[in-house]
Amino acid sequence: MARIAVVLFNLGGPDGPEAVRPFLVNLFSDPAILRVPALLRPFLARLIAGRRAAEARRIYGLIGGASPILAETEKQAAALAAALEGGADTYEVFIAMRYWHPMTEEAVARVKRFAPDRIVLLPLYPQFSTSTTASSVAAWRSAARAAKLDAPTVSVCCYPTEAGFVAALARQSRAAIDEASAHGIPRVLFSAHGLPKKFVERGDPYADQIERCVAQAVATLAMPKLDCAVCYQSRIGPLEWLRPYTVDEIERAAAAKRPIVVVPVAFVSEHSETLVELDMDYRERAAKLGAPAYVRAPTVGTDPDYVAALARLARLAAGSAPGSVVPGAGRRECAARRTACPCRAA
Repeated sequence: MARIAVVLFNLGGPDGPEAVRPFLVNLFSDPAILRVPALLRPFLARLIAGRRAAEARRIYGLIGGASPILAETEKQAAALAAALEGGADTYEVFIAMRYWHPMTEEAVARVKRFAPDRIVLLPLYPQFSTSTTASSVAAWRSAARAAKLDAPTVSVCCYPTEAGFVAALARQSRAAIDEASAHGIPRVLFSAHGLPKKFVERGDPYADQIERCVAQAVATLAMPKLDCAVCYQSRIGPLEWLRPYTVDEIERAAAAKRPIVVVPVAFVSEHSETLVELDMDYRERAAKLGAPAYVRAPTVGTDPDYVAALARLARLAAGSAPGSVVPGAGRRECAARRTACPCRAA
């Protein structure tokens, strides 16, 4: 009987107005986010955070002054812990947020007190990116070394086509499509968080995994006449980001007087990008342009199929060789040109 710590990775978010600026400093201090020389990064991180703090406080003020992402992640952790009960091994689920509490160092300390025989790193990012999962894994390794936490560790890198995740995504999509269909033939926009285009050009597999995820969800929906597109939201700064942009696709659909369905495909819990950007900003834009309906599908949250998928991935990783990287599909799916894929040696 083994003691297994499952660590859920997520972004994190400010827990009050006073936390907004330090949260942003942490975000832009990450070399996976702000890819500039290390000597410049602390200065630029503080500068960018200072410039963005007021607008970020306004955004969080629209949803009660704080991010709901920790509470949402705690629900997922509790559901996963329940799903992992009853076997020969003892599982304990922990949360490691990348940019706000409980941060990686706090999670490492809690895991060390648990004294596990094995550690499973499980991202709440279904699609791998160097800016999300890779960043969280690097932070974990650094903090674990500093704390002398040396239990055998396995990481799940991605699960864009995992059956349970896709089933949950398709279920949420179908309900939204059915609702919008009362107003005409809907245009379905599968919206993912954006990524600078140059990251993908340098080998990041994120965009490919988004495309495969959506293709699997569409196949699961089995709606031959479905009018849909993949698009990207939440871009910031002067760089070119992955296209098409969600707001542009909303404007096109609204101009054509089509009901709009927006499905978050990379977010698995509600936070500012869903509750404000999608539910408020884009909804208002669609209404102003005359869209007959705007329906946003919920994130998968604690959908039983999604939780079952996380449990399967946790067990798969727990039974894998120490130090290995486990893709949800059990094998590397990324094209060879996606050199940032952590399974490149597989």
